[in-house]
This record gives sequence, C-alpha cells and structure tokens, in this order.
Amino acid sequence: MGRKPHIPPLQGRVVVITRPAGTAAALARRVRACGGTPLLLPGLSLRAADSPDMRAEMRAALQDDVLVFASPAAVRFAAALAPLRSRATVLAVGQGTAQALRGHGVPAQAPSRQDSEGLLDLPALRDLRGKRVALIGAAGGRGLLREQLGARGAQLRELHVYQRVPPRLDRRHFAAVQALPRSARVLLSSAEALHNLLNRLPALAGARLRAAVAVASSERLATAARQAGFARIVLADSALAEDLLVASARR
Repeated sequence: MGRKPHIPPLQGRVVVITRPAGTAAALARRVRACGGTPLLLPGLSLRAADSPDMRAEMRAALQDDVLVFASPAAVRFAAALAPLRSRATVLAVGQGTAQALRGHGVPAQAPSRQDSEGLLDLPALRDLRGKRVALIGAAGGRGLLREQLGARGAQLRELHVYQRVPPRLDRRHFAAVQALPRSARVLLSSAEALHNLLNRLPALAGARLRAAVAVASSERLATAARQAGFARIVLADSALAEDLLVASARR
C-alpha cells in the first residue's frame, strides 16, 4: 500500500475543501481529526451517465487491451456500470485513482508525476500500434492524453461515465467564505472547480477566497491558482488527502 505521511496538527486552521459535492465527507473527517475546521465548498457536481447503452459500452471496454482511468470519480461511476473485471493493462492518472481501483480489487499502474504527462511516460503507453485503448472519465479535459493516445497508434475508445456540472452554491456558502481568515487553506485539485467557484461567488467572497492560502495538488494547479489571483500558494506532493493535509499544516 502507499505511504502514510505524518500529518502535523492543524491547530484550528480552516481548511476549504473544493472536491465535488457529495465526495468530501471522508476528507472533512480527516481535517477534524487533525484539529482543523473543514469548510465544504464544492467546485463541481458529478452526475452519472447511466443507460443500457453505456453499460454495454463499459462491458465492451473491459475487453480492450489497455484501460486508462482519468480520476477516482471515473472508477466509481465505471464500477456502477459493470464489475471491473478485466485482463487489460490498467492505468491510473494519479495515486488517488489507483487507490480507488485497488478498492475494487483492480491493480493499476500510476505515474509518480500525477498528471497526463506523467501517465504518457509509462512504458505501457509508449507504443500503442494496433492496441485497443479505453479512456474512461468525463467529457472535456485530458485533451493532451486523448491526442497522444491517438498519435501513438491506439484504437481509442472514450467512455464518458459521468458528467461534471457547476455546483449549486447558496447564501450559506457565500457567508462562510466571506468569514474566512487569511490563515485558511483552500485545497485545489481541479482547475475547472476553481474556475466554477470564482465565477459563482459574489465579488467580496471571491476576494476573501483569494486572500487565503491555496494548497495546490500539482504545478499545473499552482499556475491556475496564481492566474486566478492567489498570492500565497503551497504545493502539495499529490492530490491524496494525506499530502494535501501535510501541505495545509505548513506555516
């Protein structure tokens, strides 16, 4: 199993969790266990793409040579369509996705650099001529991955097993964000979620969010946070909960 880094006490620090609606409960419990105060501020909502055709497509994909899962949510929604039993080579974009696959009994390879570029460096994806490859995720995003899989000769099948849609935010969210202290940490693992939040928060709440410290799960997210107006950014080792909370505890 993966490493379990020691997480220093958060000492009452407010930690803003921007994960999709309905997926942040376990991370919120971790924040409380470390002495912090979680604030759930979903940047996305996820909707299953479930239909007889999609279930049949998922079963067909499990017969392909290579399966590429683009996110932990892709694993969850794919598993709801069909048991993930396959003789394919299974790849995960990051350690969180690989962890989700292990939860379904599926061993998966994941790159140490947890993004599309890192995945494309894996030996299993270097030469795909004549191979059937299924890319499993949601519509939009992962454009580089899609482009390169095709360029390397893959017979590419894309399965959009769920949809990402903007979150529903209300006055309670706005009030909580406007009350954030400057010491708050904002966990960021999706540029799309960050974009949604800053588009939907009132101006004062958006300014308050930017005044907090962004905890970015990758260099790409750090760049997105900087472009969005965050002046203080901490880089986590990955999008795994342990790494995000270790980074959140830094001064």
